[in-house]
Amino acid sequence: MIQRISQFFTGVVHRILPDPLIFAILLTVVTFVLAFSLTPQSPEALVLMWGSGFWNLLAFAMQMVLILVTGHALASSGPVKRMLVALAGCARTPGQAVMLVAFVGAIACAINWGFGLVLGAMFSREVARRVRGTDYRLLVAAAYMGFLTWHGGLSGSVPLVAATKGNPMEKAVGLIPVSQTIFTGYNAFITLGLIVLLPILVRLMMPKPEDVVSVDPALLEDPPSVERKLGPDATFAERIEESRALSLLVAALCFVFIGIRFHTKGFALDIDTVNLVFLAAGLVLHKTPMAYARAVAGAAKGASGIMIQFPFYAGIQALMDHSGLAGVITKWFVDIANVHTFPLLVFLSSAVINFAVPSGGGHWVVQGPFVMPAAQALGADLGKSAMAIAYGEAWTNMAQPFWALPALAIAGLGVRDIMGYCVTTLLFSGVVFVAGMYLF
Repeated sequence: MIQRISQFFTGVVHRILPDPLIFAILLTVVTFVLAFSLTPQSPEALVLMWGSGFWNLLAFAMQMVLILVTGHALASSGPVKRMLVALAGCARTPGQAVMLVAFVGAIACAINWGFGLVLGAMFSREVARRVRGTDYRLLVAAAYMGFLTWHGGLSGSVPLVAATKGNPMEKAVGLIPVSQTIFTGYNAFITLGLIVLLPILVRLMMPKPEDVVSVDPALLEDPPSVERKLGPDATFAERIEESRALSLLVAALCFVFIGIRFHTKGFALDIDTVNLVFLAAGLVLHKTPMAYARAVAGAAKGASGIMIQFPFYAGIQALMDHSGLAGVITKWFVDIANVHTFPLLVFLSSAVINFAVPSGGGHWVVQGPFVMPAAQALGADLGKSAMAIAYGEAWTNMAQPFWALPALAIAGLGVRDIMGYCVTTLLFSGVVFVAGMYLF
């Protein structure tokens, strides 16, 4: 049955889902129409909100470009490739292959979402190389499905922000420690449940042998070596460029900085720290600065989607926030809630808003002011209310192509290739989220 459902959604997605850039443009139009219809803002004011917010995600877009290229460059180094090949060797059949990728991706995203996105995509390529007859689309989808675990893991932005001094909701409801969000029974049930469910689910979604879409061999070809051997007549400039000592020096500075930061501020893996770790490790493993630069140049080819689409989502987020549209949508759900239905309705409102604001931190900003005071007034669990916002955002990432862009760029696929499987996952994973919130 699950196989038929996934094949149905795959066919539907291929027919109706446009390229992610067109999806972002159409979503901009829809947000304009809703904001004009449901809020008192004038068309001129809405245009100004959109234009003023269009570049608000430049820093974040650069972070995403860097996690793509530094992660890709790190994974293309000899030692990491050998590690991935060894791990991929654990799978002998197509069924084992998709289950292994889903399991590794879910674990990695629970550790850190950026690390998980990159590692999962690179691992799916290595598994495709070793296990013939595996549907490459399902392999890459299995890697991306692991993203469902990120908000319940160590890098979940909503619970971490809610526990941080100075966050937008501190004055209203105080700080919410991670002992009430990440380190709870319900979150353990949901996160571990997803880690167990996803491998089983992708195994049941495997297409029939005649429907398998094998990977284009060109996608799996190893890139040219980035190492350069110098001859005895090499110039001083060339020797400096290919100096291993410089790579080790820069890497040492990076790791010393990270160590000092962890010692003074505690262990916290944010996206900047992950990028710095990727960069330092890549320099060491590629041995010389120019070898690393050549690896990054090869990896940067897949970053175009991020660079052109993120500004559109920044504009959409500004419209949702400044026009009050996000508040209107959230209030619809909150107003009909009672203490028992509150987590579910917050979860659903977050899921809807995620199509326009695909950012965990963004959800805390636009939904927190409505959700958290209402939770306090109803006597609902504040930690669970915050996590309901987080879970809704993670859940509909399976139907929102925004976060798939880095993984797809590494894998060499388009969004229509994987989204049918992801929508199927959305249907079944929703049961895990809701059950966890109500059984504990």
